[in-house]
Amino acid sequence: MTILKAENIRKSYGNKFNKQEVLRGIELDIEKGEFVSIMGASGSGKTTLLNVLSSIDKVSQGTILIDGKEITSMKEKQLAEFRKYHLGFIFQEYNLLDTLTVKENILLPLSISKISRRAADETFKKVADELGIFDIKDKYPNQISGGQKQRTSAARAFIHEPSIIFADEPTGALDSKSASDLLNKLSDLNQKRKATIVMVTHDPVAASYCSRVIFIKDGAIYTQLNKGDETRQNFFQDILKTQGVLSGVQYER
Repeated sequence: MTILKAENIRKSYGNKFNKQEVLRGIELDIEKGEFVSIMGASGSGKTTLLNVLSSIDKVSQGTILIDGKEITSMKEKQLAEFRKYHLGFIFQEYNLLDTLTVKENILLPLSISKISRRAADETFKKVADELGIFDIKDKYPNQISGGQKQRTSAARAFIHEPSIIFADEPTGALDSKSASDLLNKLSDLNQKRKATIVMVTHDPVAASYCSRVIFIKDGAIYTQLNKGDETRQNFFQDILKTQGVLSGVQYER
């Protein structure tokens, strides 16, 4: 089942006298339950693509459907409602509220629903256990590590079971162990919950946890890699090789 469909996506900035075309007619389908990474050099358009797919920014041309609903034709109020129930976000800088505990931060997406307190607590416990942060539920963001903050951010994104989760460089501010812990947790949640995740990253190690990697160059899709039955290590090598070709670097294995 296709959960996200993007057709002829174009995004430009500026005016007719000084226009910069960042996205150039991108066509993209993402299936329910996929864990997809978007990669590309700085300035390639990968972050802009994530922003328009996730409704943070508007397209200049083209259509985007998420869960069968065309978000490109929605007004801002409709979009705000759609985001509440259908989208989850994991940002590089965590975006946690310092005045709320870990548990309170995670429960924010459920505060707008009619779910009972008991059901919310049960849902929280399940997600927090899966991400290994239940024991820090009463701590505040300034009392926990960067890795714990990002797992809290991930729990907040997953708790209302959105149609799709968008992650923008989620390991960018983490050390290698914290990054590995987060990626393993995301991979587990993707497989156990059949959660659909679209992640922008510059890191081939992070991308190797995904089932598919889409490479962007000059605002267009350059190529894609599917993991299939490959081991993560072999997929990592394939990603490195493609990155090398993309940047014009000679690759040696």
